[in-house]
Amino acid sequence: MLFFPYTNIGAEPFQSGEKLTYLLKWTFIKAGTAIVEVRPNAIIDGRECRHFSLTVKTNDFIDHFYKVRDRIDAYTDLEMTHSILYIKKQREGKTHRDIKVIFDWVKKQAQYSNFKKKKSAITLLPGAFDPLALFYFSRLCDPTEHGSIKRPVTDGKKCVMGVAKLIKKETIKLSGKKYKTYLLEPDIQHIGGVFEKSKNAKIRLWVSADHRRIPIKLKSKVVIGHFSAELISIETATNRSKK
Repeated sequence: MLFFPYTNIGAEPFQSGEKLTYLLKWTFIKAGTAIVEVRPNAIIDGRECRHFSLTVKTNDFIDHFYKVRDRIDAYTDLEMTHSILYIKKQREGKTHRDIKVIFDWVKKQAQYSNFKKKKSAITLLPGAFDPLALFYFSRLCDPTEHGSIKRPVTDGKKCVMGVAKLIKKETIKLSGKKYKTYLLEPDIQHIGGVFEKSKNAKIRLWVSADHRRIPIKLKSKVVIGHFSAELISIETATNRSKK
């Protein structure tokens, strides 16, 4: 099921200049920060595209054990119907990757490469997004309409149907502030790594119960503990200009 909920751009829950900052924790230890931003539109192969970014950085304490400096850039068409380009520069401990996924919608294929070494192209499902673009597309969808959000997603290696189920409406408290939220639970059956190795692994995501559907908190449970991301700052182009 593909959703195209907004035709009026003024009704969208996010605009260029939005910057969301999250505190990252491993169990009760502060581990670093993650920042997701809606950047100004970019030109890819002569075509104007939306541009989103994610940066992840561990703090000085965690750097001594496992230093992380990641950046992801995702580009979609202006109508938010599919991904066009996905770039991931991963620096995690001794793991270094420079990933690029090019979306060819004429051939309906995605081409993955790491340090310019290409893998075999994969077939795309209609309307597929990369993981970061999917994060923003989900904010366009009202989870109460169908009880879930569904959309194809790909990392360039495989393309699957991503699903996030609405669990309930819940008020949560962060840093002394209360938020009315929708609690969503993404399907993680296609996620590898530590999630694949954890018998009862799950991810829970709380998003604001308003038209902006801002992710307020994310919490994962895996075999080696709990990881969470908690919203600590919201900036927009308007309040940035006032500083």
